[in-house]
Amino acid sequence: MASSTQIKALMQSYIDKDDDRFLSVALQVAAHEARNGHGKLAQELKLLVESAKKISAKNLPISIASGVKDSSGLLTTTHPKLRFSNLIVSSEVKDQLNRLVKEQKHLATLKNHGLSPRRKLLLAGKPGTGKTFTASVLAGELDFPLFEVRLDAVITKYLGESSAKLRQIFDTIREVRGVYFFDEFDALGSHRGNSNDVGEARRILNSFLQMLEQDNSNSVIVCATNHIEALDHALFRRFDDVIRYQLPSKEEIIELFKTRLQSYVASNFSWKKLPLISEGLSNAEITLAANDAIKEMLIYDHNSITLSMLQQAIEGRKKISQHFMV
Repeated sequence: MASSTQIKALMQSYIDKDDDRFLSVALQVAAHEARNGHGKLAQELKLLVESAKKISAKNLPISIASGVKDSSGLLTTTHPKLRFSNLIVSSEVKDQLNRLVKEQKHLATLKNHGLSPRRKLLLAGKPGTGKTFTASVLAGELDFPLFEVRLDAVITKYLGESSAKLRQIFDTIREVRGVYFFDEFDALGSHRGNSNDVGEARRILNSFLQMLEQDNSNSVIVCATNHIEALDHALFRRFDDVIRYQLPSKEEIIELFKTRLQSYVASNFSWKKLPLISEGLSNAEITLAANDAIKEMLIYDHNSITLSMLQQAIEGRKKISQHFMV
């Protein structure tokens, strides 16, 4: 018979709606029965668990935007297939992200020992450095749907409405396991003491902080900001990790260009000259410059992309970037 500890764990996982832990404990009960010589019962339990896993796998997540609780389009849903090999960032950033993925994949094991996997991330850095792309990569690695929160639909001028919409989102975070991405998070997380702040803005932020801290779901929450200095310091302790994104290094610049242009350039192309030419550009701007060069080659029917063609595309991107510099 199952031990009292196992029975309590089964009940608690049922209350928490934690299917992974429930099935993990059920397998422990099966193993316990097998050790006690109840082979038939153990086999029946194992078959039931396997059947439950198959049913769970068939239950595709449903988007709140499709009408689960909301019809105002608070979330947009995609199912990315990206992997870490598609993400070009520093090894330090990749290590932090990989740690989260590994802990998520061992969720049941960690919970059985009273531990919680990393699941709340704050990504900070300049625009175009890979924060949004990271959310897609995490969803791809975990085979989760990606839910992007539309803050423009959340934040309204009506008293109390924004907090109610946040509650809808956090209800879905609890009910539908996925990666939930809050982009331009500083719209919610600005300093509560800011002289330009208003009462409703403070209430929205306080609601978010409370919901984030109380959330104990199995979903991954990713928040991104271009202005970490504008965030309220009370936010940081609510996250498992704060990851800083920088402009690409020399090696990363070459890798970004090679990933996009390898099949469009001659075998003797001077990759080593690109870091100096591209200094100051973000990951996204480098990708756009590479795409501009490919378009140039195709439109004018060139055999391949030359260094001068790519340099022209890079300078074009630098000029655009300068318009947004203060």
